[in-house]
Amino acid sequence: MAPVVIALNRAGEPTAHRIAAALGLAVHGREARVDRADALFPNALTHVRDLFAAGTPVIGVCAAGILVRAVAPLLADKTTEPPVLAVSDDGGVVVPLLGGHRGANRLAREIALALDAKAAVTTAGDVALGVALDEPPEGYRLANPRDARDAMSALLSGGTPQIVGDNIFGLDSDPDGRVTLTVTTAPETGSGTRLVYHPQRQVLGVGCARNTDPVELDRLVTETLAEAGIAPGAIAAVATLDLKADEPAVNALAHKLGVPLQLFNAQELEAMTPRLANPSDVVFAEVGTHGVAEAAALAGAEGTDLVVPKRKTANATCAIAQAPLPITALNGRARGHLAIVGIGPGQSAWRTPEASKLIAEAEELVGYGLYIDLLGPLAAGKKRTDFPLGGEEDRCRYALEQAATGRRIALISSGDAGIYAMGALVFELMDRGPDQHGVTDAARRVEVVSAPGISALQAAAARAGAPLGHDFCAISLSDLLTPREDIVRRLHAAAAGDFVIAFYNPVSKRRRTLLAEARDILLDHRPADTPVLLASNLGRPEETLRYRRLDQLEVDEVDMLTVVLVGSSNSRLAALGESPRMYTPRGYARRIDGDLKGDRS
Repeated sequence: MAPVVIALNRAGEPTAHRIAAALGLAVHGREARVDRADALFPNALTHVRDLFAAGTPVIGVCAAGILVRAVAPLLADKTTEPPVLAVSDDGGVVVPLLGGHRGANRLAREIALALDAKAAVTTAGDVALGVALDEPPEGYRLANPRDARDAMSALLSGGTPQIVGDNIFGLDSDPDGRVTLTVTTAPETGSGTRLVYHPQRQVLGVGCARNTDPVELDRLVTETLAEAGIAPGAIAAVATLDLKADEPAVNALAHKLGVPLQLFNAQELEAMTPRLANPSDVVFAEVGTHGVAEAAALAGAEGTDLVVPKRKTANATCAIAQAPLPITALNGRARGHLAIVGIGPGQSAWRTPEASKLIAEAEELVGYGLYIDLLGPLAAGKKRTDFPLGGEEDRCRYALEQAATGRRIALISSGDAGIYAMGALVFELMDRGPDQHGVTDAARRVEVVSAPGISALQAAAARAGAPLGHDFCAISLSDLLTPREDIVRRLHAAAAGDFVIAFYNPVSKRRRTLLAEARDILLDHRPADTPVLLASNLGRPEETLRYRRLDQLEVDEVDMLTVVLVGSSNSRLAALGESPRMYTPRGYARRIDGDLKGDRS
């Protein structure tokens, strides 16, 4: 993901904009402290922490200590954490703090060059050798990254490496060097004194029957690579026909190899027919192209030639094309990706790191405008498409069809997207047939992931104490999508079952009667003094919590931004500390009482 430049004050603002202009980046600035920025944030520590959690590299024009304090609670794995760099206000010094071997050192040198500054790189290998051996140039892959530390240590203790193959780092070579750096497409074994780098010059084209066993395709590819003397690390991409975008075996193969899956339509593959070794009229009749595996391999990158013709099993095919140089630009399109993201009540502290990461990775944000606004600076610079309330089906259909073009889309919901939100509608549209106003076949093949969020009932319960400590349920009082008689039937069942109940969509400007009806139904089954929590604008500055007795619940003090939590007959409202606490006992007191009486059943 593209780094973000952070400006905290006017003293460092010119430097921030110089960096952004030189590297084509966005500037995020502290509210009321900078004059110009692409996005503004109120709290520096929170904002930097949010960006870091989302996997976004951070370039802070500020004191290093500010960045350290911001990300310290999240530090866990240096192999996955994004780069963090500190730049002095005057632009004289650039310090990579984290992610030195994940791009921070390289980024520091680029910034230093743009600012005519000093890059204070402290990573031992970079200082001694001028390179990081575990960060090869684009188009190359280190086959044994876990051995890089031992190899670097051996070189730091004195000596020059032996270079076998291309000298990708531009280092001096000693034929008797203790450490060997080998660059080859062949499957060679590395060690703590032998680092093996694979130039990614190969495109693997595959095809298979619907629902082919992933093991069959994997075995075919493994055997083909071994016989051809090609290392899996030399594969730059897996390529296939777009109709196979959702094929489990194909996706499992790309995931195992750790490379992109590139897709082509039948017309694009048919254009490769004159170059195929094994054109097939049978395949053409089936999918509209005379070859899938060979054609996809050739189409995957410019300048490739077929080096392994089609090989096949009962249900799968594969072929390999090779380019003269490492492949850094791929043809085709990626499989579409739709992230259904629940952002919780709105504040970033209640948003999961997974949700933040999916939002940061998205090319476009889709949702009700207010929900996207709640993302604040995390949404800055991204294309956004807002839909009004009532446009839920259009919203989900648009998100799916945009993902079908190969893009990464995030569909934003408040709370949890799977609870009275867009999650179910996305899958319903994908499940509908063409005659049921569903989505296109391409949209049905996109990858869909769901990120959980803190739901309104969870947030309300946490603020109140523990009202969901025993059995509970949620009921929407909106009859726009659910027949009124079904809602009333569920109210009677929940009341008879003595569930704690969370009421969603309790009222609107036109719906004013169901909440009062629900209250009256519940009063037939539980005490008049049953505690009720009215929680409004949870997680936002205007958050309010109010407690009422069930018999005193009034419709006019509830709105659409309020979650109503009604206790069971066992729920209690206790005066504890500075505010009341609502809780529902689980039954531990009865168990303890039974133990004291000798009844352990």
